[in-house]
Amino acid sequence: MSNSSLVTAFILMGLPHAPALDTPLFGIFLVIYVLTVLGNLLILLVIRVDSHLHTPMYSFLTNLSFIDMWLSTVTVPKMLMTLASPSGRAISFHSCVAQLYFFHFLGSTECFLYTVMSYDRYLAISYPLRYTSMMSGRACALLAIGTWLSGSLHSAVQTILTFHLPYCGPNRIQHYFCDAPPILKLACADTSANEMVIFVNIGVVASGCFLLIVLSYVSIVCSILRIRTSEGRRRASQTCASHCIVVLCFFGPGLFIYLRPGSRDAVDGVVAIFYTTLTPLFNPVVYTLRNKEVKKALLKLKNGSVFSQGK
Repeated sequence: MSNSSLVTAFILMGLPHAPALDTPLFGIFLVIYVLTVLGNLLILLVIRVDSHLHTPMYSFLTNLSFIDMWLSTVTVPKMLMTLASPSGRAISFHSCVAQLYFFHFLGSTECFLYTVMSYDRYLAISYPLRYTSMMSGRACALLAIGTWLSGSLHSAVQTILTFHLPYCGPNRIQHYFCDAPPILKLACADTSANEMVIFVNIGVVASGCFLLIVLSYVSIVCSILRIRTSEGRRRASQTCASHCIVVLCFFGPGLFIYLRPGSRDAVDGVVAIFYTTLTPLFNPVVYTLRNKEVKKALLKLKNGSVFSQGK
């Protein structure tokens, strides 16, 4: 990172809204954050204590819930601070670096994880008899570790490209968290090359993952159509429906912000709410309401039978 950066702190301008809405928005996002953390913790607890859910699919879901809980924690508490007090808008230079790194680390890891989850569903539906041997515990662990390492590397590239530039003047970030596009606008140097590299980097990762997911589901649909019984087709379709919903909620807003020419601060801030705040909340809801196995495990947990099984 550049030694000529004279800015020691940034000011997060937050979401564009009337001052009178500070308190209502604070309450809404506080409730969303608490529900997000509790919902994902509940998913982690249910999968941990119910031995029937110790499968590759739920292993990946454990990783997803962990990521969603922390992805929300990286952005929402600071947004609440900006709504609660004008002084809460300040963020130190190094805290901004850390926030950008962990946001892209968790976000890109989730992107890779969705791809792995679609591959897992492809194997489960297309090769049901060989699935256990193909998606062994070792293979599952290696895929999960690979998503985290890839996310870490991808985020390191974004962070270095953003903060090696000099920041010597304006320090007001037109966003509610530190992200590359609004920060680059404050640099005291030509950022065209950085913006292009970041655009290509994110574009290759996001578009590549999305393409692989689409290919996986095209293959899954073909496999479902070959299933002879209507009950079998229905169960296979339900298995993938939840994943499709959360993939669209995650990739749609992300592709809109990072892969379109130009940047509109107000629009980007509102759209970013979907994948930083709402998607981490939707995932526990979607995976519990649309998943019979998780609902059964929740009922067992409520009745205490899960703990008695573990003894």
